[in-house]
Amino acid sequence: MKQQFLEAGQIVNTHGIRGEVRIVPWADDAAFLKKFKTFYIDNKPVRVLSSRVHKDMLIAQLEGINDINAAMPLKNKVVHIDRKDAKLPKGAFFIQDILGASVVDETGKEIGKLTDVLDLPRGQVYEVKGETEHLIPAVDEFIVSVDVDAGVIVVRLIEGM
Repeated sequence: MKQQFLEAGQIVNTHGIRGEVRIVPWADDAAFLKKFKTFYIDNKPVRVLSSRVHKDMLIAQLEGINDINAAMPLKNKVVHIDRKDAKLPKGAFFIQDILGASVVDETGKEIGKLTDVLDLPRGQVYEVKGETEHLIPAVDEFIVSVDVDAGVIVVRLIEGM
């Protein structure tokens, strides 16, 4: 079952003296988080008064956080978003929704389960564990299809993978 609230980033520090916080996004980029009017911190909704992207981070002014002293306790807190507030492009999905999916080859033979998606400098890599462990680059050459609703990922493996 898809979770309603998704981890979207982490507050890593304060920014300035007016209570803004720096959020490292756990999404494709900080601009994705800029679209949200409400974050959820410790299971409580917090209105985003303003936000901007700065050096791959989101700088946000949150309601009720008016100075550095109010912002300090938020350091290291995880920021969640509500799935219903997210507008994904057609064909896009949340990584969380495919973790645990069955990974099969083009003949339908099960390879294992998707256990993690690694963000590496050259792109994402799917970690698949079955009888053996596979690291599969998340590119069209190897990922044939992803059916989020069915929980199945079809891959094309090459020798040595």
